[in-house]
Amino acid sequence: MFMLLRLLFFLPGLILSQELTNDLIWSSALDPEIPEKIYSLNNGIQFSILKTDKIKKESSIIIFDFKTGVRVSELADSSKSINIPFYSDYKFSSNEKKILLETNKNYIYRRSKSAIYWVYNTDSSKCSLLFSEPVQEPKFSPDGTKITFVYKRDIYIKDLTNDIYTRITKDGGRNIINGITDWVYEEEFGYVRAFDWDKSSNNIVYLRFDQSNVPEFSMDINGSGLRPYQYKFKYPKAGENNSDIKVFSYNIINKIKKEIKIPDDYEYIPRFKFSKQENILTIQTMNRLQNELKLWRFDLSKEEFSILLKEQDEKYVDIHNDLKFKSDGSFFWTSQRDGFNHIYQFSKNGKKINQVTIGKWDVTKFFGFNKSKLYFSSVENGSTNRVIYSVDLNSKKKKILSPNEGYNGGKFSKDFRFFIHTYEDSSTPPIYTLRRSLDGKKIRVIEENIILKKKLKELHLPKKTFSVLSINGYNFNSWIIKPNNFNSKKKYPLLLFQYSGPGSQEVSNKWNDKQDYWHMLLAKMGYIILCVDGRGTGFKGSDFKKITYKKLAFYETIDQIEVARFFSKKEFIDKERIGIWGWSYGGLVSSNAILKGNDVFSLAIAIAPVTNWRFYDTIYTERFMTTPQENSHGYDYNSPLNFAHLLKGKYLLVHGSADDNVHLQNTMAMVDALILHNKQFEWMIYPDRNHSIFGGNTRVHLFNKMTNFILDNL
Repeated sequence: MFMLLRLLFFLPGLILSQELTNDLIWSSALDPEIPEKIYSLNNGIQFSILKTDKIKKESSIIIFDFKTGVRVSELADSSKSINIPFYSDYKFSSNEKKILLETNKNYIYRRSKSAIYWVYNTDSSKCSLLFSEPVQEPKFSPDGTKITFVYKRDIYIKDLTNDIYTRITKDGGRNIINGITDWVYEEEFGYVRAFDWDKSSNNIVYLRFDQSNVPEFSMDINGSGLRPYQYKFKYPKAGENNSDIKVFSYNIINKIKKEIKIPDDYEYIPRFKFSKQENILTIQTMNRLQNELKLWRFDLSKEEFSILLKEQDEKYVDIHNDLKFKSDGSFFWTSQRDGFNHIYQFSKNGKKINQVTIGKWDVTKFFGFNKSKLYFSSVENGSTNRVIYSVDLNSKKKKILSPNEGYNGGKFSKDFRFFIHTYEDSSTPPIYTLRRSLDGKKIRVIEENIILKKKLKELHLPKKTFSVLSINGYNFNSWIIKPNNFNSKKKYPLLLFQYSGPGSQEVSNKWNDKQDYWHMLLAKMGYIILCVDGRGTGFKGSDFKKITYKKLAFYETIDQIEVARFFSKKEFIDKERIGIWGWSYGGLVSSNAILKGNDVFSLAIAIAPVTNWRFYDTIYTERFMTTPQENSHGYDYNSPLNFAHLLKGKYLLVHGSADDNVHLQNTMAMVDALILHNKQFEWMIYPDRNHSIFGGNTRVHLFNKMTNFILDNL
């Protein structure tokens, strides 16, 4: 009877519309409506939204009035001209006279992509092809007359006034990359475009990556042909060589290229950008251990360097995008120098003017500033919430511009008169409203997701309940999902979910993602789901986050084990049926938990886990662990490979064979260790899937497999 019920539950043809299933979860039926590609126009009173119809292959840019919501005009409508292609993204030139339209997008890694781009002229309504082949990272010059892009690792400029191309680098290839970042920079520093225009549109500055000494990694791609083939790329693992990186400038007028030689030893250039002042470039450099960052000022005309500021930490310094300039060259910057992430103001020469925000809480988003006020969000009202504030730069008076609970986000107009506010919490799908920046007053509603609310009401989903747990002498944020018909007199199996990585957060008062829906599906089947953010997670200050330094997965594993022990003593928990699961970093912790906590965990699922930090990349791993040569014990003691002999419970390993991030090597090494100790386990390899393990029916298959594994073993 039990197997029959399971078959009825999972066969798509027999699913009732009001039932929550993996097929429903991984379709788009429960996705909230989100306004596409919002862009605030220069006039400060209008904004644009991308409207697409993927079935009809039609797209257009709609202009709205901020205050009234009235539709003002329509731009680049592909349904009205055969010369305008269907496009999925757009970017305005700074004067908004031209629009770059993106078509035929193809992702390369997590952030990098190539695409065919078109240039639409708003005055003439003409649309022309940027380049005949897919290119990367096109960007308008500030004056809107040129576009720079990268093609086959070389930088090109197209003059839009005469359609003439200039190739400014000619050495791009297997080992040399110009104008875009290498794999490890893209993944760990989070940016791809490695060039920028100066204010005058006369100079381009770019990075050149020499990967000659970076070891190569290869993985087999099965494909659909007769024979598999090898995909090779440069991937520096912990302790190995990184790319050699240099900075160059190119003058458009005299066509002269120069190396900008930074007067210091450095390993990384995690950020660079031009100031709002003429010819002033800023470059951030870091040492290999990432515990010292220098912000340099370089004058292109005088070819002079000076240091604006230094950030130093006994452990590591975080990278951010919060360097924001005023027109006089002074700037704002976020730092954790007092133990919490706050906003500081500096003069154009790097002299500290004041600390704008102060308190034992973290600023989570720095939106920007106008003449008198600065706008940000923080966790001042609890680390699971996000609240938007303004602060007067003269009086230091702070004002709340959003509800003081839940998860609040904002998209501000260019002049900061208005903002499109997003509100969500664990029981409320995203609501988009227009508000005044002066006082946060709501002007009108843009999107309430009413249709989704009606769908969800029919599903009778279990609710998340938030609380704070005192474990190991610390207060940990947690949420729990119980079955709708929960009875405290009964005993339930418990499944823990966690990610646990440095600075991460899984316990937040925001709307559900698809994994949340899956957890609710399990709760409807009679399971209790628990999530706890232990030591090392974010938004509770530097000390809490950085305690895991040199010991990644040590404290995180201890905390999850102790949480499980704590709940095993509850009357409503079946202590013989406690499991844990996680993805990537979470897969590492779930693996360690079932091994080192084999007296409390009877099941674990590890998806795409790191199994030894020696297998992972330089930037991420060394930031938190230093190098294997310096911290051999930290690498080995926290690796599940060395504790495979402790396995007692049921263990499921899952990996994608084309994972360029956490390589399949990690799972293969774990499998080998388990075989060595004659430990039985289950595993699944998804052919040619990357770290996200998706595409086609993949996610439905994966989560059905996980569901069945839990039903059979927990």
